[in-house]
Amino acid sequence: MNSSQQVTTPAVSTNNSVTNATNVTAKKAAENPQDRFLKLLVTQMKNQDPLKPLDNAEVTSQLAQISTVSGIDKLNSTLQLLNSDMSESLSMEATRMIGHNVLVPGTSLSLEKGASVLGVELDQPADQVKVTIMDSSGIPVRHLDLDSRPEGVSAIPWDGKTDSGAIAADGEYTFAATAVQDGENIKIKTLSLGLVNSVTPNEKGALLDIEKIGAVNISDVKQVF
Repeated sequence: MNSSQQVTTPAVSTNNSVTNATNVTAKKAAENPQDRFLKLLVTQMKNQDPLKPLDNAEVTSQLAQISTVSGIDKLNSTLQLLNSDMSESLSMEATRMIGHNVLVPGTSLSLEKGASVLGVELDQPADQVKVTIMDSSGIPVRHLDLDSRPEGVSAIPWDGKTDSGAIAADGEYTFAATAVQDGENIKIKTLSLGLVNSVTPNEKGALLDIEKIGAVNISDVKQVF
């Protein structure tokens, strides 16, 4: 061979080795936990000390452990299926709300044709509830002094009149509320009324698109009209 000629050594591709390693890793990951446990137990028995073999109680205990793990895995799979079915069921039920008004947590208030509805939620009965309605600038336009209210959700209408008796302009308002029981302030939640436009399934069952309010989980709906 001419000394001036270069001997080229073909490059060794590592693709095959990488692919094989990947396949082995995937195979190990796919093995059933019960199969892995049994392989370990068999290996342990093969390599046990002949003078100190595994006793029946120890073998039974280990078999009981794998039985428990296998049972938990099956139970988790069953629960996942049930959760999936429940989410689909909630989504189907939620579609019936399309075109209906609902009360959900919020402080917004829409006045249309001189009428509107807001809501409050109480964890306990109240002797008195007061509501302050404000315009877009945050200026109070109407104060509502309500009688006693029961525990739970209450829908409260607003006739569109201001404190002076004038008719407020249609548009967007906000409101705040306070509650008193036996002379002490108690917790009260404000609720906004909105029209359900559409429903989108999600991990919590369904997401409602409510006009002028936005996306709300079905679990946050307090009342349907």
